[in-house]
Amino acid sequence: MRILVLLVAVVASLLTVPAGAETSCMPGDRPIDPYYENDTFAEWPQEAQRFKNNAELVSRQRDRLRLVLDGGRSVELVDCPYGDDGYHFLYERYDQAGRFYVVRKSSHDDFSYTLVMMPTGRLFTVYGAPVWTSEKSKFLTIGCSLQPARNALVIHALDGAELTKEAEFELPCDTESCSARWDHQSWISVTCAPRDGGGKKGKEFVLMRGTNGTWNRFGR
Repeated sequence: MRILVLLVAVVASLLTVPAGAETSCMPGDRPIDPYYENDTFAEWPQEAQRFKNNAELVSRQRDRLRLVLDGGRSVELVDCPYGDDGYHFLYERYDQAGRFYVVRKSSHDDFSYTLVMMPTGRLFTVYGAPVWTSEKSKFLTIGCSLQPARNALVIHALDGAELTKEAEFELPCDTESCSARWDHQSWISVTCAPRDGGGKKGKEFVLMRGTNGTWNRFGR
């Protein structure tokens, strides 16, 4: 009975979308995912601990994650518990350098990050946590997985409150797992390791930004 009441509460909350809410979820004839509550109820207490650093800016009411924007406005990210393509949001942190919120978006077979710009409320999707240069002028993200198939390192920069892509490089993620670090604002070292282990060495290369602003790859 308790589970039924909770499911009804979730459905009721999704049927009413207040101004400023961000949702594309429509139930149609799709059933509620039975794993939705198990997953979210386990993760919400941990998320609440992360709220403490920005308690005046972030809050949750069941399936709705509320983020305060500049000027007293707010945006709500609303979970979708319906069907196999349902998803849920989890607050990760506020990024002071970029002035955006970092929010995880998870589903059965996908995982991404939603960056919510505090000045505008604009949403940007990236496939790895932002890793900044030391002087915070730009950041990189890595999406490297077999399922879903992702194999890219992307270099991002901020143009005011807009996110721009400086460059994108393909990674050998079908056979290797890759990581990257900033050695300089114009130099990135990438190291990959074979997924099957065996002690073999994976690909290693560097990405360098030329004087003309173009990024190039060097190495094997």
